[in-house]
Amino acid sequence: MDVISKWARLLLGNPQLVILVLTLVLVLGAILWVGNLVAPIIASVIIAYLLDGFANPLVRIRIPRFIGVLIVYLGFLALLAFIVFAIVPILSQQATQLVSQIPGIFTELRDALMQLPHRYPEFISESQVTQVAGAIGYEAMALGRGIVTASVSSVFGVITLGIYVVLMPLLVFFMLKDKERLIAWVIGFLPRDHRLLAHVWEDVHRQLGNYVRGKIIEIVVVWVATYFTFAVFGLDFAVLLSFLVGISVLIPYVGAIAVTIPVAMIAYVQWGIGPDFTYLMLAYLVVQVLDGNVLVPLLFSEVVNMHPIAIIASILVFGGLWGFWGVFFAIPLGILIQCVLHAWPRREQIIEETS
Repeated sequence: MDVISKWARLLLGNPQLVILVLTLVLVLGAILWVGNLVAPIIASVIIAYLLDGFANPLVRIRIPRFIGVLIVYLGFLALLAFIVFAIVPILSQQATQLVSQIPGIFTELRDALMQLPHRYPEFISESQVTQVAGAIGYEAMALGRGIVTASVSSVFGVITLGIYVVLMPLLVFFMLKDKERLIAWVIGFLPRDHRLLAHVWEDVHRQLGNYVRGKIIEIVVVWVATYFTFAVFGLDFAVLLSFLVGISVLIPYVGAIAVTIPVAMIAYVQWGIGPDFTYLMLAYLVVQVLDGNVLVPLLFSEVVNMHPIAIIASILVFGGLWGFWGVFFAIPLGILIQCVLHAWPRREQIIEETS
């Protein structure tokens, strides 16, 4: 206890650490407390932060900030309109078709499993296959119940989507236009001397900005490459499956493994185990290998220097805390923690500053 109390006194005696810890606690507490109520504002802050990274280069070449913000904002609206009116309908149509075929897909998989004991009796027993088939049937029923529940709550989802579509573009525009005023307003609540907090933010801003821009490029490249691969082979639901493959890069290691399962299932149901299935999976494997060994090192060679253990731990911890959104934001949150730990003063520094 003496060691802990002494360490606590050292920490509390360092005002920079107190400011940093209190700021992190207050921001996290506010998000957990009223996050659902102000979700459009949080989403708008994230989008404005991303778009500001595209507006800054225009400002650096002496284009007035308002004009640069307007150019980026109009480009954002055009991209949003393209996604809403061109991409979303195709994804929705293919998702609806896939959902209607899920019972048949599970039935074919179960029938294929039941044939395995006859083909490979020395490796697989009928009892093992029966247990797996029962688990598949249970999962199919659970998925059906989930689809029914989702369809019942879709009305509320449409209302929420309408709120986002109307409010978010307005919020994003004003956040971009009045960036300096908003930052000055926030800084006004901080103590005059907040060097450590400013250092952490600069580190987070540098790494997170590069990470997000790189991930956007990676998603688009992987999505397009995978779509053309699936389209050349004539795979069903090519747009939907390639979209899932593109989004899966947000979750390192786990995403690639998880998205391979539906791709293999759809390919098997469409062609069975044959040349088309084999060639498609080989081409898909080539895309994944090129992404992991060429595209990722090219985009992230100087940013997000997180160890694979830290990445997997972030996914497990934040996914366990906040489900899908925890997994979605696991790497940015991991970057924040890494930057805080990197800037955290060591014991000798704390003693020197408090003495």
